[in-house]
Amino acid sequence: MNAKKLSSGTDRARALALFAAVVDQRSFSAAGRVLDMSPSAVARAVDRIEARLGVRLLLRSTRALSLTAEGQSYLQAARRILADLDDAEQLIADQGAPRGRLRVSAALSHGRLCVVPLLGRFVELYPDIFVDIALSDMLVDIAAGQADVAVRFGPLPDSALTARKLGETGRVIVAAPAYLARHGVPEEPEDLLRHNCLNFNFRRAEPVWPFRRDGHDFNLSVRGSIEANNGETLAQLATAGVGIARVGAFSAAHELATGALVPLLESFNPGDVEQIHAVFVGGSNVPARVRVFVDFLAHNLN
Repeated sequence: MNAKKLSSGTDRARALALFAAVVDQRSFSAAGRVLDMSPSAVARAVDRIEARLGVRLLLRSTRALSLTAEGQSYLQAARRILADLDDAEQLIADQGAPRGRLRVSAALSHGRLCVVPLLGRFVELYPDIFVDIALSDMLVDIAAGQADVAVRFGPLPDSALTARKLGETGRVIVAAPAYLARHGVPEEPEDLLRHNCLNFNFRRAEPVWPFRRDGHDFNLSVRGSIEANNGETLAQLATAGVGIARVGAFSAAHELATGALVPLLESFNPGDVEQIHAVFVGGSNVPARVRVFVDFLAHNLN
């Protein structure tokens, strides 16, 4: 690219930014204050844009400026091009220094209990990174740009995304001492048929809990009065003495440590685990903010 073309491209980028500022500020004088230009200089710049394009972009009156149809199209294109330029510069800058907005998606319970408590330390280490975290059990489309990093449980589908293992979690059957004092302690899996077993509402229609006895795995259908979409809620209900729950160990870690919940039927635990991964768009252009965050999670969640 020769110097003349480079200069032309730079001038057009400035023109786009100037036009967007005029529309945002709704007057030449207000835009001039933002751009450190005189109102007449701003007006002349808009005149040059219109002359180059051969169309009227703005309708001027003594009270206001309004966009023509061509002006609306030009504004939309200007905003898109300026955003693309910002993204491109951010991507290049991120290769050397971790900074910018980092959009993180995590499951509701695991995110609240395990990921969120780490964020304060992370932003202390990387003050130029702005963390935007969304907690939901709905899957986001990372390839479509809905998040930079997602923390996901269980087997991963085949995709072009990069996955890094962060750890794994087992499952445990729990109940509150007060519940067990009222209803008795189950000694065999079949004893659960007489208990109020709290379940997930996103599992199969016939809720089953897996067990292992004498080296043989089997499932037991259980019933209860409440279902929920996350383990933290089930652990909370169990802590309140409502019933017995089978949840990810992380969901009940604090309650188990304090004795608010006790584990049940551990000799029949089949040892099933769910792997936890950080999923992101990989390759040679991974932004530094994504790379350091995944490294941080892998170090602190293992």
